Amino acid sequence: MSHDGNDSGFISHIAELRKRLIHSFIFLIIFFIGCYFFAEHLYGFLVDPYAQAVKNDGVDRRLIFTALQETFLTYLKVSFFTAFFVTCPFILMQIWKFIAPGLYKHEKNAILPYLVLTPILFFLGGILVYYLIMPLAIKFFLSFESSGLSTNLPIQLEAKVNEYLSLVMKLIFAFGISFQLPVVLSLLARIGIVDSEFLKKRRKYVVVIIFTAAALLTPPDPITQIGLAIPLLILYELSIFSVKFIENKNIKNSDA
Repeated sequence: MSHDGNDSGFISHIAELRKRLIHSFIFLIIFFIGCYFFAEHLYGFLVDPYAQAVKNDGVDRRLIFTALQETFLTYLKVSFFTAFFVTCPFILMQIWKFIAPGLYKHEKNAILPYLVLTPILFFLGGILVYYLIMPLAIKFFLSFESSGLSTNLPIQLEAKVNEYLSLVMKLIFAFGISFQLPVVLSLLARIGIVDSEFLKKRRKYVVVIIFTAAALLTPPDPITQIGLAIPLLILYELSIFSVKFIENKNIKNSDA
C-alpha cells in the first residue's frame, strides 16, 4: 500500500509539473503571437540607441539586410525575445507554485525573495545595456569610421538588421545573467558553502575572474567589458553585505 501511495504521489507530481509547463508554454506562445504584430515597433525600440547615437553626425544612416528572409527571421527573434522576457515572471511563478507545497514555512520565506529578485536584477541589467552601454559602445565603434582621406576610400558602417539584434540580445542576456551574482552568492551562503570572510579574502581573485568573464561575454571592446565588470564588482561587494546579513540572522535564530 505504501509503495502504491508513493507511486501515485509521484505520478500526481509529474502530472502537475506537466500542467504547469503546458500553461507556461501556452502563455509564451500567446505573447509571442501578440508581439509579432508589433515586431517592427519592438525592433525600432531596440534600434533607438543606435539611432540616437548617429542622429546628428551628418551621415545618411540605414540598416541593411542581405538575405530575403533576414528581416522576417529577425522579427521572429524579436517577438520571441520580448515574449520570453515578459513571461519570465509567470514561468517563475509556476515553478514556485509547484515547489511551494513541499516546503516548510521558513523555507518558503527564504526562497520567495530570490524568485522576486531574479527578474528584477535581470531587468536592471537590461536597462543598463539599453540606456548606457549600447550608446557608448556604438559611439566607440563609429569612431573607427574614415572619410577616406587616409584610406583612399571611405569606411562607413552599414549595420545589418540581424547582426545588430544579435549584439543587443547578447549584451542584454550577458548583463542580465551576470546581475544574478548576489542571488547566487546569497543562496550559497544559506546552504553553508561560502561566508562573508571567504568572499572578502578571495576579492582579488574575483576581480580577475570578473574581468575575464566580461571579456568572454561581451564584444571585444573596452566599453562593454568595463561596463559589465564595474557593476559586477559593485554587486560582489553588495553580496558580501548580503551574506553577512544572512550570517547574523542565522546566529540570531540559533541563539533564540
